[in-house]
Amino acid sequence: MQLHGKTALVTGSTSGIGLGIAQVLAKAGARLVLNGFGDPEPALEQIRALGTEAIHHPADVSKPQDIAALIEATEAAFGGVDILVNNAGIQHVALVEEFPVERWDAIIAINLSSVFHATRLCLPGMKSRGWGRIVNVASAHGLVGSAGKAAYVAAKHGVVGLTKVVALETAQLNITCNAICPGFVLTPLVQQQIDAKAANGLTAEQAKAELLSEKQPSLEFVTPEQLGELVAFLCSDAARQVRGAAWSMDGGWTAR
Repeated sequence: MQLHGKTALVTGSTSGIGLGIAQVLAKAGARLVLNGFGDPEPALEQIRALGTEAIHHPADVSKPQDIAALIEATEAAFGGVDILVNNAGIQHVALVEEFPVERWDAIIAINLSSVFHATRLCLPGMKSRGWGRIVNVASAHGLVGSAGKAAYVAAKHGVVGLTKVVALETAQLNITCNAICPGFVLTPLVQQQIDAKAANGLTAEQAKAELLSEKQPSLEFVTPEQLGELVAFLCSDAARQVRGAAWSMDGGWTAR
């Protein structure tokens, strides 16, 4: 699949899942706009080494005005957003009655509201150009729940619902909107859970196996590259009639 001439904006893409998705889209020829905190240079170097243009914008996607500035910077650099991948996310674990209100608000803002704001700002340009692809990174937790993850589960369920609404509103246009629902990916967030288990006397491999056995029947992590290939497929003409899907890539997590 070729994405030459297309511009992809991936939020939360200086590392982890977002960077893996950005790399696959870059290999397909898309220009990339990276977003995220921390030093962006290593990620930019990796993308540019694949032979495409790339810039970084440090927008805090919990703030609507920052998202607007991010879209404006993309338009100024490359003419607009053709592919929007809403990937940025944070997590916090606590029982509902103990959940810090400020953590709830932050998770909803970054994991859900940012998807709405980026989508509403990108859609007019996609409509004017007659082409657009929106892929929202939800989660297995967009389909099922887990104790202790009230805000994350609520946000990801909201992402799946918003995806369906946008897909219906663009159903007769050459614009598609879909969600992907990963299971465990070996990101820094998941590594923290592994480290916590290892602190109880397990080896790193035992801790990984125990974590996976709780949810993911394949006992293998999903990789950022695999998710990137799925995003690339959803950007292709072969996926033109994939609209409003919540596509699981979870090693069988939600099959049970």
